[in-house]
Amino acid sequence: MNQEKIGKFIAQCRKAKNLTQSQLAEMLGISTNAVSKWERGLSMMDISLLKPLSEILGVSVNDILYGEIVEDNMLKEKSEENIINVSKMYHLKGIESGAWAMLLMGGVLIVASLLKGVNPYGFMAMMMSFSAAVSYKKYKLLGDRNQLFYVVCYSLCAALGFINYIIYIL
Repeated sequence: MNQEKIGKFIAQCRKAKNLTQSQLAEMLGISTNAVSKWERGLSMMDISLLKPLSEILGVSVNDILYGEIVEDNMLKEKSEENIINVSKMYHLKGIESGAWAMLLMGGVLIVASLLKGVNPYGFMAMMMSFSAAVSYKKYKLLGDRNQLFYVVCYSLCAALGFINYIIYIL
């Protein structure tokens, strides 16, 4: 799912209807900032807004998810592609929620370790390893090559934390 393409399409359709971002936001009951983020490709709308947005813009939900008008002869193929892409997007949201929970818990464990005078490097290595795995999953699902940079950075931090932990316990 190409968020930038979708965002440009939403902006194009909105302008064709002579609507401002504020007017569209008001019609959907959301903030103008949310519409701005969609149109810049920085975020995606909540799935519950797809139908009302499609009705306001006068296009189909498939058109929005694909980022262009889908011709009738391509409808089945594009619909299936969109369903798969939406399921990937929501799968990633679940992974990200888990990652944030793990990072929060890891942060608490590191602070507690420091307060008790215990080595926190094992917790840090664990957190960085998990973050590397989440970034790699994002890369595999979305094909976003920027995630590979994060994988390398997190992996390096995990390796250094693990080495530091081993040195500390020896």
